[in-house]
Amino acid sequence: MAGSANSDDEFHDALDGEITEKEATNTRLSEKDVDEVVEKHSQLRLDDEAEEGAAGGDVVVKQPDSEMSIEQLRELEKDLSPEELTENKEKADKLKLEGNELFKNDDAVGAVKIYTEALDICPSNNTKERAVLYGNRAAAKIKLDANKSAIDDCTKAIELWPEYVRVLLRRAKLYEQDDKPDEALTDYKRVSELDPGQQEAREAQVRLPPIINERNEKLKNEMLSNLKDLGNMILKPFGLSTQNFQMQQDPNTGSYSINFNQKPS
Repeated sequence: MAGSANSDDEFHDALDGEITEKEATNTRLSEKDVDEVVEKHSQLRLDDEAEEGAAGGDVVVKQPDSEMSIEQLRELEKDLSPEELTENKEKADKLKLEGNELFKNDDAVGAVKIYTEALDICPSNNTKERAVLYGNRAAAKIKLDANKSAIDDCTKAIELWPEYVRVLLRRAKLYEQDDKPDEALTDYKRVSELDPGQQEAREAQVRLPPIINERNEKLKNEMLSNLKDLGNMILKPFGLSTQNFQMQQDPNTGSYSINFNQKPS
């Protein structure tokens, strides 16, 4: 894999630290810019054809994060010499730095566009570099409150670089904010495997299991209540109700058995 011989320090992304909730909302945009962001970028992860037919025609609008697919990129690379691929890699590195500066100067929209441009030329075999670009673009999207799209970019980065701890942690936080504690816990556990000293991941593994258990218990009770209502509706014409059936849980297996009682108390 390209870049595997290099230190991971070479692949640090745009953030010196993780974005806090305060930082995520502290983008210094004018009122007009905010309106444009809300209108155009609240759902950044759109297909090229998303706007097709919206104005009565077959207009295709390229979204700021619609990079070409890896298949398209590899097809284009077939016609490039090794020197041209190296040149593209250098251009992508410069674009990444430009995007990082835009990000640090609170131009999240501009950063998304620049990272996307870099992804369109960064050679397909430079997997770590491409992973960082996706991770950086995810960070910019967090500033735009486009969390679902940010999760998508984090996932793309992790697929390219499974040991990318910073982005695993970033996705875990996004999952937790998106009320997906199971997915968040999985990522936090992976972070701990790769970096046992990561405090946030360790704390999350204590915090999340009770939340997951409470939710599961609530869902189970809601399901049983709905089943009881349905059962009573079906049994009523026969002079029966769910009270004629007793449900008992096996303490060893957790499974349930149902017993019929002709005369319920």
